[in-house]
Amino acid sequence: MAESNDGSSPAGAPENIGTTEPAATPPASAKPAPKGAARAGRRGQPARPARPSRSARHPAVTIGSGIFTFLLFVFVGMGLVGWYGQRAFTEPGPLTAEKVVLIPRGAGVRDMAEILQREGVVENWLVFVAGQKLGRPDANLKAGEYLFKPGQSVASVIDTIASGKVVLHQVTIPEGLTSQQVVKRLMDNELLTGTPAVPQEGTLLPETYRIHRGMTRDEVLQQMAEAQRKLLATIWAKRAPDLPVKSPQELVTLASIVEKETGQADERPKVAAVFVNRLNKKMRLQSDPTIIYGIVGGRGSLGRPISRTDIATATAYNTYAIDGLPPGPICNPGRDALAAVANPLKTKDLFFVADGTGGHAFAETLADHNKNVARWRAIEQGNTPAATPGTSN
Repeated sequence: MAESNDGSSPAGAPENIGTTEPAATPPASAKPAPKGAARAGRRGQPARPARPSRSARHPAVTIGSGIFTFLLFVFVGMGLVGWYGQRAFTEPGPLTAEKVVLIPRGAGVRDMAEILQREGVVENWLVFVAGQKLGRPDANLKAGEYLFKPGQSVASVIDTIASGKVVLHQVTIPEGLTSQQVVKRLMDNELLTGTPAVPQEGTLLPETYRIHRGMTRDEVLQQMAEAQRKLLATIWAKRAPDLPVKSPQELVTLASIVEKETGQADERPKVAAVFVNRLNKKMRLQSDPTIIYGIVGGRGSLGRPISRTDIATATAYNTYAIDGLPPGPICNPGRDALAAVANPLKTKDLFFVADGTGGHAFAETLADHNKNVARWRAIEQGNTPAATPGTSN
């Protein structure tokens, strides 16, 4: 077909002949298929179901995972707490120097812990309480006064208190005190407790005893009495066979007189010999300390010199007025006096008097004794004598 020279379509031909319509554009609201969704009709394969998401897992799995995580945290936490507790229980404590701490009677574990923290023995009272309950559940914590060393751990502190090894003090009872005077001395000791009855005269052994704070005075007296019983039994078994004393009680009575007559240990066997010799000869003992005890009893001290009236006044104990031994001891004699009476020196002395040096001059005859008395008077040099000395002092 011939075309026109100006390129226009032949007259009467439709304008869209030979043209193609553009493809239809999908609406903007249409969404693409989700990733992984089944593609229907692809090569004739059936559609596959979509994979479930994490949020769609079974509830039991989720709960189990949570429980496991919780238990893991619990066990880790318990491990850390146990490690810290064990470390705090055994590591060195805060003390930098030895310290004595009193745990009072009736104190519970919490009370003890707070006292120890306040005194700087432990860092934290909770560690002490927990350590005792968990680490030392069988520990029997005892009241008392304890010495703690520098850097002592909580475990060691608990062991110290459970051991009952309290701090020990000393109380010394001198020879020659009456039982009433012994009790007074114990009453003056603030470490001890209780108000005891006065024991029988001569039943206590003067000695140095170990005591602890809070100990009762009755306990101390019981120790003294037991010590005296044991010692007296030993001494009585080894006594000289020719003694003029017939029983352990009489031995204690004579020893108490010897004890009051001299404070020098080396003189006791000599003084004992004088009294034993006088008893063998049926002579009165004529001991000044027996006059005093007959007047004041357990108080022990007359508070003034002995007068002639005192010497002449008869009492059950005044050996100027009675024959033989008094009815009982006039004090608590020590071991040296007891031993001296049980085995006195073999002498013929019947008299003694003070010699001005703290000791005594001894004599076999009255004439020699009177010379010793005159010498003593000269030493006194004008001091008013309490009384004319008797035959034994």
